[in-house]
Amino acid sequence: MNRKKLRSIVFYLHRYIGFFVGLLLIFIGLTGSLLVFEQDFDHFMISQQYGHITPQQVQLSPESVVNTIEAKYPARGDFHLFRIYLPDTPSSPYVGQLSSTDVERTEVFVNPYTGKIIGERISDKTLIGLILNFHYSLMAGQTGTVIVGIAAFLMCILTITGLVLWPGWCRLIAGFKIKFDAHPKRVNFDIHKVAGIITVVFLFFTGFTGFCWNFYDLTEPIIYAVTFTSKPSEPVSKAIPSKSSLGLTEQLKIADAALPGAVTKSIYFPSKPEEALRINMKLPQESSYDANSNVYLDQYSGDVLRVENPLKMPLGDRVLNSFTPLHYGTFGGLFTRILYVFIGLSPLILFITGFVMYRHRYQEKSIRHKPII
Repeated sequence: MNRKKLRSIVFYLHRYIGFFVGLLLIFIGLTGSLLVFEQDFDHFMISQQYGHITPQQVQLSPESVVNTIEAKYPARGDFHLFRIYLPDTPSSPYVGQLSSTDVERTEVFVNPYTGKIIGERISDKTLIGLILNFHYSLMAGQTGTVIVGIAAFLMCILTITGLVLWPGWCRLIAGFKIKFDAHPKRVNFDIHKVAGIITVVFLFFTGFTGFCWNFYDLTEPIIYAVTFTSKPSEPVSKAIPSKSSLGLTEQLKIADAALPGAVTKSIYFPSKPEEALRINMKLPQESSYDANSNVYLDQYSGDVLRVENPLKMPLGDRVLNSFTPLHYGTFGGLFTRILYVFIGLSPLILFITGFVMYRHRYQEKSIRHKPII
């Protein structure tokens, strides 16, 4: 196969994949732009809806807050407290998350100084929850998750074919120029090529991570295999007859000793007798947006079952941990987060300019084949 024919195949592959998933990628990109500052916006909405918390000298312990939540929302069936977030700032609340059989997640907000429950909500029914649901699954459950995952994979192919077709390989500087004083057709082409090359790497990684997340059961073992990493087994607690779980305050002290210098961010509670207590923590060396350190403890004895230090993890785990910063743009702080807002807008720009190019080609082809009377 000669080079010209191969390029032609790549061109048509790029065009028709773009048309096939273009509109879907536009909506996914726009919602992704909104989710870049998801946590900041959500914290603002919480303070507006449930009131501002006035910082005081001493915060209540996580164990005290857990007891308050469990007294108000006793466990029944699958409905139980499965996670609690510790306050990020002096004016932030404790956030307890309760699961239920209908998959809806209830969030409970507790004043960290008074212990008063200041509000609750169904997280999936909030504005951020709805946007996230649409971004991840089009609000269509598992079917939507599969569709979005396939669209993300096709976006990866779009970035690769676009990179192959980029006209700047022969004249690098010209490839980054937009001639605004040229014919509109040329201006449109320049916008498409410049927007494409600037965003190509970011679009590839957002597409790749999105695909891996939506098909996690398929991609996780592949990532472990190609990185020659063994997937760690799930830590298991050993139930002790007639003995209840160790107190949370004691468990947190053990976790602090197991990972010195780390700050506890959230706690995952076991839902089964054999499950471990997971303390999610953040080391000073981690970025301000990441918390990939974990200490797993036996819920009965407090024995340390596993310590996950992201600075010392095997390659496969480090790859999986990189998904969140690569997808949301948190790896470079505020600058990359702002950049990712515009990355989310790029599918709209590329689709419009691509459609205009197709229209020009179609019109020219029609004129060439128009019979002369």
